[in-house]
Amino acid sequence: MVAYKRVLLKLSGEALMGEDAFGINRSTIEKIVDDIAQIVRAGVEVAVVIGGGNIFRGVAGGAAGMDRATADYMGMLATIMNALALQDAMKHAGLIARVQSALRVDQVAEPYIRPKALRYLEEGKVVIFAAGTGNPFFTTDTAAALRGAEIEAQLVLKATKVDGIYTADPKKDPHATRYARISFDEAIQKNLQVMDATAFALCRDQKLPIKVFSIFKSAALMRVVQGQDEGTLVHI
Repeated sequence: MVAYKRVLLKLSGEALMGEDAFGINRSTIEKIVDDIAQIVRAGVEVAVVIGGGNIFRGVAGGAAGMDRATADYMGMLATIMNALALQDAMKHAGLIARVQSALRVDQVAEPYIRPKALRYLEEGKVVIFAAGTGNPFFTTDTAAALRGAEIEAQLVLKATKVDGIYTADPKKDPHATRYARISFDEAIQKNLQVMDATAFALCRDQKLPIKVFSIFKSAALMRVVQGQDEGTLVHI
């Protein structure tokens, strides 16, 4: 039994690297897609916002000193590449996925059209949102908050390498404890870096809760959508 009907999953590009220095690790992306397939088959409508750090990291050295807007557009193109890889992996896993891009690349992806995205979700298809917001100076975290609000998701899932938000860095402090729940205001007061400030404020204003969890923890995604004590819930 699932606790959420529609969710927005924010995946960083780095999540696709696995143990590699950059690029896409096939076994890692297949594992992530298997987890997504489980919740789709359990009846959850899933949209994904994907980052591009795994690809852009490989050219970041050459981007040093580059115009910020140009570098951001390069990053958006990297997210489109990741979205296509994710779509292909989903096809092999038996899922139907549609890529909608905030930048026009009509030969490889549809433009972002909200009513079509909503219809796809209702049909049980996974919608992958690429190219962030389509604007420079905004992160893919902000795109996740924006798209989450637009598709009326019940929850934004922030997939990370850590299984929630802790009182301190668990790698440095053995006494650090995980928050099961924390309010937006408390997270701001404690200066907890859940998402970037713009994304965080948008989720708070739209009363859109955020669940921070580890995408690498076995079956964590399923436990999250079932409403179990997994990760950290940031709420109003």
